[in-house]
Amino acid sequence: MPMTTRTKALCACAATLILAMVAAVAPATAQFPAAPDDAAAGGAKGKKGAAGASPTINGNWAGELTQVGSQTPYKFEIAINAKGAEAKYPDLDCIGKLTRVGSSKTYVFFVEVITKGSADKGGRCPDGTMTVARQGDNLALGWFGSVQGTTVVAYGTLKKK
Repeated sequence: MPMTTRTKALCACAATLILAMVAAVAPATAQFPAAPDDAAAGGAKGKKGAAGASPTINGNWAGELTQVGSQTPYKFEIAINAKGAEAKYPDLDCIGKLTRVGSSKTYVFFVEVITKGSADKGGRCPDGTMTVARQGDNLALGWFGSVQGTTVVAYGTLKKK
């Protein structure tokens, strides 16, 4: 199905909006101290971590993602550890393997390859990219991908399981 100029403009606006929302999380994240279970990540229990150390994102997280242009959010889970990460989309029957490709003081960037339910193989989920950041006790997540030439953007806030 060919995309109209209006649809392309809407996708571009949606992508810009999501990137702006994710960028706005950085100042807010810097204002929140590390969660109690993360304080020990930087050193001995009871001591603060190194100056400027950001809270860990490791752990099991769950919540809902909202896809731009859709009214219905879908369930999402992510397990992050030192070896890598795995994403699950229970409502879509998909699983993705995430490879960490970079980080900054407040963000971690992943590339996602769908290993179950891939859109390329008749499933509902495309490969994409994820950006995550601690937001107090929560994890802010932005997702970006492309399906048959159409930009897809999703976002959500996850809670530790």
